[in-house]
Amino acid sequence: MSRRYAFLDHPGPLAFAHRGGAAEGAENSVAAFERAVGLGYTYLETDAHATADGVLLAFHDHTLDRVTDQRGRISELPYRAVRRARIAGVHEIPLLEDLLGTWPEARFNIDVKEAAAIAPLAEAVRRTNAYDRVCLTSFSDERLVLAKAALGRDVCSALGPRGVAALRAAAATSGYGRLLTRLSRAGVPCAQVPIGFRGLRVTTRHLIRTAHAIGMQVHVWTVNDPARMEQLLDLGVDGIMTDNVTGLREVLTRRGQWHPGSLAA
Repeated sequence: MSRRYAFLDHPGPLAFAHRGGAAEGAENSVAAFERAVGLGYTYLETDAHATADGVLLAFHDHTLDRVTDQRGRISELPYRAVRRARIAGVHEIPLLEDLLGTWPEARFNIDVKEAAAIAPLAEAVRRTNAYDRVCLTSFSDERLVLAKAALGRDVCSALGPRGVAALRAAAATSGYGRLLTRLSRAGVPCAQVPIGFRGLRVTTRHLIRTAHAIGMQVHVWTVNDPARMEQLLDLGVDGIMTDNVTGLREVLTRRGQWHPGSLAA
C-alpha cells in the first residue's frame, strides 16, 4: 500500500488551482496565486524552470514567448534578462521559492520541467522547509527520480509516465497482477492523469478503483468544464486540477465538498 504523506492530508476531493487559475488571467503570476488563495484554495499547481544562471522560476513554458512581452528560451537566458519579462505585459515571473515562502499554509504541486531546475528546486524546498508541502511531478520518469533524490528526504510525488501506463494496463485487464504489486510497493501516493490521451480514455472507473485498491489517489488534469467536473467527482476521483478556479469552487460548494483554506476571503 502507498505510504501516507502530509501533503495529501486534507479533506477531499482536493481542488488544485492549475498555474494559479490560468483561465482567470496571468497564469503562474503572484496575482493568480493570490486570487486562488483568496478563493480558498489550499493546493496550488505550478511548474519549475531554471534560468541559465540557476535561478528557479514558477513558469510553465520553455520559452517566454507565449505569455510574456519578451522572447527566448529560459534555460539559455540569465535571470537579469528574464526578470524584465512581464506576464500579460504586467506581472513579473515569480521565483518559486518566493511562492513557497509567501504562502506557508499552501501546498504546491510542482511539475519539474527540466533537469536544470532540480538542484535549485531542492535548495528552495530546503530553505523554506517545505518538504511536507510539495508534491513532485514530471513528464519524465528519469527527471522525477533525480528530483526526489536531490531533495534528500522522502516527499510526496505522483506517478511518472511509465507508472501511469502501468496503472492503466493493470486497470484494463486482470493479467497485470505483478505490475500492480510493483506499483503498490513503490509507495507513490497519487496518480495525476488526464481524462484522455490521444483518443484513449485514461480516467475510468476501473482505473480509479485499481488505484484505490493500492491506497493511491487519482487527480485529474486539466478540467475546466463544470459538467465534466461533476462526472469525474461522481466517478470517485480524489482531486481535480483546473484553470477555472471559480467554477470548481462552485461545483464543490454545491456538493458540500468545498473545504477552504485558512486564508480564504
